[in-house]
Amino acid sequence: MIKKISPLGIITFFVVLFVISPLLIIIPTSLTSVKYLSFPPVGFSFMWYAKIFDRPEFVDSFIFSLELAALTAVISTIIGTLAGLALHKYKFRGSGVINGLLLSPLTVPALIIGIAALLFFTRIGLAGTFLGLLLAHVLISIPYVVRLVLTGLSNFDYTLERAAYIMGAKPFNVFWDITLPLLRPAIMSGMIFAFLTSFDNVTVSLFLVSPSTTTLPLAIFSYMQEILDPLVASISSVVILLSLIFIILLERVYGLDRLFGSNSHSH
Repeated sequence: MIKKISPLGIITFFVVLFVISPLLIIIPTSLTSVKYLSFPPVGFSFMWYAKIFDRPEFVDSFIFSLELAALTAVISTIIGTLAGLALHKYKFRGSGVINGLLLSPLTVPALIIGIAALLFFTRIGLAGTFLGLLLAHVLISIPYVVRLVLTGLSNFDYTLERAAYIMGAKPFNVFWDITLPLLRPAIMSGMIFAFLTSFDNVTVSLFLVSPSTTTLPLAIFSYMQEILDPLVASISSVVILLSLIFIILLERVYGLDRLFGSNSHSH
């Protein structure tokens, strides 16, 4: 039996094709054997991937971006998890405002956040420092953790906590042995998303970096201002593949569709 293809299916196919089209161009282009960008690629070679290690600014910025993203993910996960738990479990005046503030970086343009962070950190002496860059990345990463934790809590069974309290368990033990294990998929997904948000960020970082705190995306951007060769495609392919690995891991751990699911506060 042949299934009829719906108009929605056709539209979805072209949307997906449009989204992944950079991968279909950049990755093959990085495998060319000539010294200029060409698509379809001329020849086949991994030479441009080997040349990445000849550029210390790419290697150093890659390591720096990993360190920054890892630290951002840890801090954002701790703050976002505790905030999500407090907003969901306790009803207090102003909770809606706090929830809106925590999620506001999702709606405020990144350009505005970058400029505001630059102005604020310049006043307190953190502009161009690692701490300033870290705080800005934590700011834009926390909403994803809060969103995922709230989504995980939407179906949370609080009777397990109540049973533990009845049995005499201390609050910390209940939190550590029951609450956290049940929320582990949501928390780990939030951490992965926070890592990706920090690692791939360009707009906010552009206002806060210095020569000693340059991230990989900005190192690629600076390189492209001077030279446009297949090396750009090769390092971009590495970033794309790394991001895809984390996205696949996120899908396996939690499911991307649940990121935009309900975060109702029903108990």
